Amino acid sequence: LYFSPQEGILFFYHIKGLQYEMKICADIFQPISSLIFSPDYTVLLLVTDQGTVYTYKPAHSGEAVKLLDACSSCFLAADFLTPGNKYCVSVTISGEVQVWFLEDGTCLSKLNLDIEVHV
Repeated sequence: LYFSPQEGILFFYHIKGLQYEMKICADIFQPISSLIFSPDYTVLLLVTDQGTVYTYKPAHSGEAVKLLDACSSCFLAADFLTPGNKYCVSVTISGEVQVWFLEDGTCLSKLNLDIEVHV
């Protein structure tokens, strides 16, 4: 079980029966608004309240890597494009939809919806 309270720390709880073990995986110093696993569960997207998107690879137990940083408009949500886990799509509050290459954070395509987006 992956969990993030308001402080921006990503926790992993290994639960077996009535026993559990807690591990701190990453601290990104920003409140995390959503956690999204890739279809094959190898990459976890962390979207913050400030609109920054991080990737975390549970098998590598490394730090979360900043993928996308909010510029003029905060990222409201992000998710993986399937099949696979090479690309993600994001939407900003201002209505810009973008497709990103997860390897290096390159923006491959964008479309402006010309409307403000709300969750």
